[in-house]
Amino acid sequence: MSSKNGRITPIVLAGGTGTRLWPMSRSSRPKQFLALLGEDSLFQDTLKRLASDPRYAAPLVVTNAEYRFLVAEQAQDVGIPLSGILLEPMARNTAPAIAAAVLFAARGDSTRIVHVLPSDHQIEIDAAYRAALDAAETAAGEGALVTFGIAPTEPATGFGYIEAGEQRVSGACAVTRFVEKPDAARAAEMIAAGNYFWNSGMFVFDAQTFLDQCRRFAPDVLSAAKGAVDAAVSDLDFLRLDAQAFSKAPDISVDYAIFEKTDRAVVVPAPIVWSDLGSWDAVWKSGKRDAKGNLGVGPVTLGETSASLVISEKYHVVVDGLEDVAVLASEDAVYVGRLSSAQSVGSVVKQLKADPATRDLTETHLTSYRPWGGYSSVLNGERFQVKRLFVKPGKRLSLQKHFHRSEHWVVVRGTAEVQVGDKIKTLRESESVYIPQGAVHRLSNPGKILLELIEVQTGSYLGEDDIVRIEDEFGRN
Repeated sequence: MSSKNGRITPIVLAGGTGTRLWPMSRSSRPKQFLALLGEDSLFQDTLKRLASDPRYAAPLVVTNAEYRFLVAEQAQDVGIPLSGILLEPMARNTAPAIAAAVLFAARGDSTRIVHVLPSDHQIEIDAAYRAALDAAETAAGEGALVTFGIAPTEPATGFGYIEAGEQRVSGACAVTRFVEKPDAARAAEMIAAGNYFWNSGMFVFDAQTFLDQCRRFAPDVLSAAKGAVDAAVSDLDFLRLDAQAFSKAPDISVDYAIFEKTDRAVVVPAPIVWSDLGSWDAVWKSGKRDAKGNLGVGPVTLGETSASLVISEKYHVVVDGLEDVAVLASEDAVYVGRLSSAQSVGSVVKQLKADPATRDLTETHLTSYRPWGGYSSVLNGERFQVKRLFVKPGKRLSLQKHFHRSEHWVVVRGTAEVQVGDKIKTLRESESVYIPQGAVHRLSNPGKILLELIEVQTGSYLGEDDIVRIEDEFGRN
């Protein structure tokens, strides 16, 4: 069955902070916002996939408050309007996030069909995908809670599985049970059985049916979500869920809270091209490899190397005489390990997080993004640091001052409008300005091209928290 245009509301989950793709993925910019295998990020690819099907309405995005500008800007960059951006005040897993989003989406239309999907999966749109979505929509219209079961291609141990029962006319099957991530032997047995599927984490259902089942099996989740939505506050283009109410929600997945308990759950077998890109070997499998089985991205040269993944963000990386290796070079860290053991990256990240000297490597990049552009760290020393600032056309930083540092800006490209105190001046390439410690100042880009500057900071304390924002159009304190 194909619905009328805009019949399905997509709810895109974009708040995850996973670091299994470290060192590229960090908690401040996780994998959904990275362009791993193309020009667009995984989040942008997800939005484009939805925009290509007329049955979808504008997406509703649920994300962490820290990622609000990334979501808004990446959606704007690909020209796809959103119906809203819900901000979670803290992480509470998928059940509370989905419940809040469904409550918001269902206001005024409790019969609306909803499609919940992660923002960091790679999916190929083909006839199999469209057929699976048709079947899911039909089953949801009949009151079922639908999950997509991916036809397994190997005995993977990194996924949960779904055992499918009797098939219905719509193409959906009853869910016999959900199976936790198995060991290799058990995974092989399930694949041989032929009626087990990978749990994709994608769902389709009627909003009212979901809320009814949530009220029955997870009333504490629904109560917290309803309180958070009812007391939510608009902030620019975002809706901030109420922190006090949302904090009362249990930290639980929608699978555990509802799908494993309800008798409404069905699975649509989906023989689609899909990957959750949850590890570096999954990225390798999803990319276009050369004749020797290598995937190289960025400035890399591969000699007598085979079955390997080599990605570099900045520096030229040469790999020669190796097999089955993963070499991931970000701006400030390099990971080298066996590609076939890529699942162990998570344990390495835990080790880095436990050490105060390396904790920052798991949290932030050398390049940080802001709603106005961003900055990259170039050089750090005692009582000084050098940064590259980039400001988008028409954007400006907050009106601010610093208690512990002074700054010197040199324009490298573009045109800068600089306010220092009550004076405003225009700077062009190779021109500079000095910002004394404590001076109220603001930087703007009035031009039509990206503004780039070199910033030299000097002072007794150079932390990013030494900012007093006097006026900020992005609502930051």
